[in-house]
Amino acid sequence: MQLCIFDLRRGQQEGQELDKILFFFPADLPFATQLSVIGLSEGLITFTRIFSPDAACEVIEAERHSHVFYEAESDIWMVMVVDKSKESKAACQVDALRKVLKEVHSLFVLFHGTMRSMLEKETSGGLIRSHLYPFITDYLSDFLTGRKLQLPSFHDCLMERGTVQMLTVGREAAIEVQSLVKVLECSAGTTSCYSLVLFQDLLVSTTLSPDDTISLFTYAVLRLTPHALSSGATSWSYLQRTNAGSQVPALSTITNSGSVSDNIYRSRDASLDQENNCQVKRPLHHNRWFRGNDGFLASDIWGTDNGSQTSVTPIVYLQLTEERMYLCAYQHKSLTIILLVPVSSILNGEQGLSLVKQQVLENASLKMLMVEEKLSKGWGGENAYHVSGYRYLLVDDERVSRASPPAKVMTLAKESLLALSKLREEVNLEKKRAKCSNSEVNCDKELEICVRAKNGAWVIARTSRGKELYMVLEKASETLLYAADSVEKFSNRYCSGVFSLD
Repeated sequence: MQLCIFDLRRGQQEGQELDKILFFFPADLPFATQLSVIGLSEGLITFTRIFSPDAACEVIEAERHSHVFYEAESDIWMVMVVDKSKESKAACQVDALRKVLKEVHSLFVLFHGTMRSMLEKETSGGLIRSHLYPFITDYLSDFLTGRKLQLPSFHDCLMERGTVQMLTVGREAAIEVQSLVKVLECSAGTTSCYSLVLFQDLLVSTTLSPDDTISLFTYAVLRLTPHALSSGATSWSYLQRTNAGSQVPALSTITNSGSVSDNIYRSRDASLDQENNCQVKRPLHHNRWFRGNDGFLASDIWGTDNGSQTSVTPIVYLQLTEERMYLCAYQHKSLTIILLVPVSSILNGEQGLSLVKQQVLENASLKMLMVEEKLSKGWGGENAYHVSGYRYLLVDDERVSRASPPAKVMTLAKESLLALSKLREEVNLEKKRAKCSNSEVNCDKELEICVRAKNGAWVIARTSRGKELYMVLEKASETLLYAADSVEKFSNRYCSGVFSLD
């Protein structure tokens, strides 16, 4: 696998071609090879724009490689080149790979702001490279299994990256959560603060925009929730693929690659000033968050405050406004609360922020205890959303997904997963066609596809009113009527009849 990020506005003069490279993995490849990959990508982007000027290129399938494209920002492209083999030809999920690129970009923007703003701040490109290399290598370490990168494949076709997984709560618990959110806002002393409430690895409440919610939810599940803090603990979230133990021997491969690139680019970017040579923060570094005595999470990633020697609170950027916010995370048992406080509203830095935390503890401690207790009583465990006889994925138009637990999905036969993976490709293709047609009728088009897999399982996809349902029925009858009836029952009971054909 090769992954590169390049800027089409840079390196257009002869002899300056290297300036366009912002990131390349593996970093120890010769520059000639890196430029060859990026040059080919540029050519494909330019060529496809002739036929589709309004829709960016997404994927090019060659005989030996799949080229996956994502225009992260204007003229800044992320490209993943995946080798094809006999085993991987049917395994690669192009849409899932694009969502990997989108996810790592959104996480980078969360902590560093946009790539374009960093390039405008320091035009040589040294600043953004010094941040991109450790950030993306830390991100890729989550995909390591042994010494191999396990990218999304047909095994993950009942998962949806780029969505949040919500916890279903009763009316009484929902009222308590709403009350807690109001208390948190009052304790922060500003109306422009935001909050995110999670239980286990599931979202309970958010006051953020959808894009910011997904970015912060993703980071929380990766590094902040109890499962993330407990080394080696298992999680049903697709975001936590491996445990810490399996990452240790293989991590050196990626880390060494990052250090090679760091040395190469530091030697080439002689214009880096003292400010840019400061220690680079690595928010995705493993095992760097811990729970303090007061319940707030802290990390040494951002250093310590000179006055009090306490850990510096991280600052994140909202996507729409690029407003800078302090990220304060509190944890009690399975409950994780993230409070975002505007940097502009805190006058004395860490001292002022400590007063906000004190107010939160004084005003909201009892509420947080009550919410955690109520959610725990109603929690059905890791298999809470398992439906006997079904393996399913439900995605709605608000970027919320629900799926069978990974442990249950693992019981499916390979043939079933391969059939579903191909089916999802067909659905994605239909969605793109509808989007390109710019027709409201086509965008709201209802779709139903039923396929019989080689092993006799029924693989089903239904889309209706912006919602999508994917299902595998391995123990269904041989008749299509029986399979359709099973989907109807599921839709009526768990989806309010959205996918019913009546």
